[in-house]
Amino acid sequence: MDIAISLLPGDLITLSGDLGAGKTTLARGIIRFLANDDWLEVPSPTFTLLQLYELPRFPVVHADLYRVKTLAELAELGWEEAADGAAVMVEWPERAAAFIQADRLDVSFSVSPDLPPNARRVRLTGFGAWAERLTRFRAARELIDTAGFGAAERRHLQGDASTRRYERLFLHPGTAILMDSPPKPDGPPIKDGKSYSALSHLAENVQPFVALSRGLRERGFSAPEIYAADIEHGFLILEDLGTDGIVTHTEPPAPIEHLYASAIDTLVALHTAELPPKLPVSPRIEHVIPPYDLDAFLVEAELLLDWYLPYRGITSLSRPMRDYFASLWRAALGDIAAGPKTWVLRDYHSPNLLWLPAREGVAQVGILDFQDAVMGPAAYDVASLLMDARVDIPSDMAITLLSRYVVGRMNADPNFSPDEFARHYVTLGAQRMTKILGIFARLAKRDGKPQYLAHLPRVWDYLMRALSHPSLSKLNSWYQAHVPPPTAENAAVEQPLSVP
Repeated sequence: MDIAISLLPGDLITLSGDLGAGKTTLARGIIRFLANDDWLEVPSPTFTLLQLYELPRFPVVHADLYRVKTLAELAELGWEEAADGAAVMVEWPERAAAFIQADRLDVSFSVSPDLPPNARRVRLTGFGAWAERLTRFRAARELIDTAGFGAAERRHLQGDASTRRYERLFLHPGTAILMDSPPKPDGPPIKDGKSYSALSHLAENVQPFVALSRGLRERGFSAPEIYAADIEHGFLILEDLGTDGIVTHTEPPAPIEHLYASAIDTLVALHTAELPPKLPVSPRIEHVIPPYDLDAFLVEAELLLDWYLPYRGITSLSRPMRDYFASLWRAALGDIAAGPKTWVLRDYHSPNLLWLPAREGVAQVGILDFQDAVMGPAAYDVASLLMDARVDIPSDMAITLLSRYVVGRMNADPNFSPDEFARHYVTLGAQRMTKILGIFARLAKRDGKPQYLAHLPRVWDYLMRALSHPSLSKLNSWYQAHVPPPTAENAAVEQPLSVP
């Protein structure tokens, strides 16, 4: 059901029409869909006026205001408290105009003599922010229909920490994935007139995903095939690579070593291939893979100063201190950023890697979430995999897998330097862990997602492990003096996570 799959916490749906027009029937269908229970008892709230449903993704309030005479009655019912953080569906919304917010979707039902007795005309009208959402709603439906999935059942999938949303489309005998990735407006400038996303080279639309998917597949890697695309609106219908990952299904998940070994082999194959800096998107559009330059590395590292330190109570840092922090990272990263470059997929870690046993060789590792790929140092993705913010990789396992990568590279290139690679690996791992401390603190503070704080102790341990390398002694001293570790209570926060 298209309306149900589009709902988010805080949404308001007003249901308009005469008695018997179908308002309650629609609300009942939406609630059952979100409950994933076709037989859930959903009585009309005509007499209770308001009914709250605690559903798996978020609560839903169903209200029928036909009998409401005064706004005071709504206040007494606890309307505002029940609606907080919930999706709300309201029948007879005109009875509570003062409570009806500007951003809403109105679904209007009408009966017409030219229709069969059980048929209704339904008109959807988006007000405020819902006007743009309704445009995207229609674009998604058009793409699904034209791609041959019009009859598919749509089910929400747990996504990531970005603005992307995912659905699984069920249509016998198979499935597909709908990716909803709206074009991102540029944020405020933070340096040299550029936004964070511009400085760090984050994808602002789906074109990079389309280009990298094709590029990886042409070289024998298992990126999802793209069945259909609406690049303007940011919708893609993708091959469903399944749900089998490279970690156990236990809580917490643990790495499966032989599957991690296959993921390492996939990186060796990628990093020993000739990879162009440009890829086609469509016949007249090319995607230039941006460089992972020093500015990008530094602006990511500074997330520690902007978000993690304030989270730990350090709210002011002098300009000389910030400049010294940047100078330490500039010295550590300068030659790495200027060195040989390959495709850096950037989020090559367990949430984005699937196991495809029916395939062979490197194609057994399914790869997701590569739209932010850059041209940069090969060691970055190795560090992403072996310093996984969501999974404890034991030191001995990390060393074994790291050695496997080094041997693979040396077999392909006798000039490959293990010592130089080791320095790149710990430096880029420390930079990535520094960035993730900032990102997880930002997700908790800015985006209201405190569950990410549960991973801070693990990220900190990886960071300390990397900074212990002799080549990073100056950075290590700075962190020891100025960056407090996560608090013990972070480890008690629990939630299954998706990618950042």
